[in-house]
Amino acid sequence: MAGSRKIYTPQFKFQRALEAIKNNNLSGTSRQYDINANVLLRWKNQLMEKGGSIFADTPEKETKELKRKIAKLEQMLGKKEVELNLLKNFSDFYESKNSP
Repeated sequence: MAGSRKIYTPQFKFQRALEAIKNNNLSGTSRQYDINANVLLRWKNQLMEKGGSIFADTPEKETKELKRKIAKLEQMLGKKEVELNLLKNFSDFYESKNSP
């Protein structure tokens, strides 16, 4: 089919752009994987421009981490409430057995 566009995964794009940078051979990498050299150049440039942002904490990442911590704390709180109720029930039961 002439004119159909290929769809590449982000991982594939990253790996090919990184390979082109490492080998310093854009045309060889594009031929090896049957990718248009201009497309590979665009991926390479995007990686070079935005590569540092990979290591930056994003608001979504921070929010996800905070939500995970909240869920863990809520779970711990729930366990403590169950333990407290069990102790209260045991205490009430023990007092009722020892009352005349």
